Amino acid sequence: MLDTTRVSRSFPSISLPSFGGGSPVEVTLIAQLGIGAGDLLLRDAGLRQAAHPRYIDALDEPSARLGGMHLAQEDASSLYSFSVGRQGHPFHRHAGVRMFTAIAGSGGAQLRFSTASDAQLQRDPAAFVQALRCVDIPPDSLFTVRFGSATWHQFVSRHPRHPALFALSCHADERAGTLTDAQRACVLADAADIPCLTETLPPALQRLLAQADLSQLPVVSLSLRAPTSSVLAFLCARSRGLAGRLRAGLARRDVQGHVGRRAAAHPVRALAEAPADSLLRQALASGFHHQDYTTLSVPAHRVGCRSAQALLERVLEGFMHNPPAGVARLMAVRNVLVAPLRLRTSPLGCPASSLLSSDCKQRFAQRFPVHAQAVDSADRCAEVLLGADDRHLRFRSCVRVQLHDDGSAEVALGMRVHTLNRFGRCYMMLVDPLHRRHIAPAMLRMAVAYALAPELVQTTAAHDPLAA
Repeated sequence: MLDTTRVSRSFPSISLPSFGGGSPVEVTLIAQLGIGAGDLLLRDAGLRQAAHPRYIDALDEPSARLGGMHLAQEDASSLYSFSVGRQGHPFHRHAGVRMFTAIAGSGGAQLRFSTASDAQLQRDPAAFVQALRCVDIPPDSLFTVRFGSATWHQFVSRHPRHPALFALSCHADERAGTLTDAQRACVLADAADIPCLTETLPPALQRLLAQADLSQLPVVSLSLRAPTSSVLAFLCARSRGLAGRLRAGLARRDVQGHVGRRAAAHPVRALAEAPADSLLRQALASGFHHQDYTTLSVPAHRVGCRSAQALLERVLEGFMHNPPAGVARLMAVRNVLVAPLRLRTSPLGCPASSLLSSDCKQRFAQRFPVHAQAVDSADRCAEVLLGADDRHLRFRSCVRVQLHDDGSAEVALGMRVHTLNRFGRCYMMLVDPLHRRHIAPAMLRMAVAYALAPELVQTTAAHDPLAA
């Protein structure tokens, strides 16, 4: 039982002086979450962490490196997530200062610290236990921790049926502290992870710790709703523990997230035909049965490019890497329906589908397969001609970028189609209204959105048509 309790009008906190003269250990309780929310949050965050590409499970402390250093910009900080389960993890320490924000499970957590210095431990190993201090964190709570380099620490759950915590840890300077040669090489290669930066407790101190009665250690208990030793706190802890197990047990077994992006609503116009100097005017000279031409205007402050050729290159990338989700779904259905007829299939909408072809006469920017290309001498207008031949129709499409004197730009997507048989004519009768009103404008908008801000679009092997 606690000997004393004091009331805090702000965030309940404790600063534990270092036994060895280093930086103190600082723990601050920030907020209480809903009843049973801790276990559910830890479960979901743990599943997401396990799916991260930089995930590693070692030392009973699963972790992921969320953000690495940027030494070229003189930024040596890194960001990690880590979790501690029901059994806790072993005592360990790191060379650098550690700061993290965490959420405790629905059983609460206990944080154990020993700040004895190496010199003190060499003189008397018992100094490790003498320097041990514990901080109890209530269930379902948000808290922060900061401690100095070489601080031995261990985090455990206060109840064996609940995970201890999930945390986001910021390493202010990954290069700081007394690193070994192997650790420093790993850090400078920007390949560090939490296990490689961790030193576990030496066997002699582990044996000493195993003989110690941890129940007799000094403990500081932080709470927000009621004093830790009160009946109200006891009932609250019991109800949170029961609710946490129930909420985590009833939750869906899978988790998923989404990264959304809204393309700018630049004006789109439909014209009757392409300009007189367009490459599309020369396509399918023997005749065509369908023609459309869609333009999109980009204001000067959004263009950020004085080269039509460079902007066209980015727009073509946009067709491949940022297709509209609705068009992609339509193409998936279309591919299934026409596969028995041995027609061409592609994950991209028809106007840009030939960008994925390996059969081409020319390559624009040494990358994109095209039938023809044109860039004027001032690099103010650039255009490519795409297209393919199929069993039921032939199509040619143009993508054109025109830079105006006022700094604005006009990007266009046009298409001509020559049908080869009755099926082709029926196909175009069905597709034509949808193509004019939705497919062409949507593809153009998303391609231009990518061209103007490609850093906002993350492509993965599952979504990138070029990944295969």
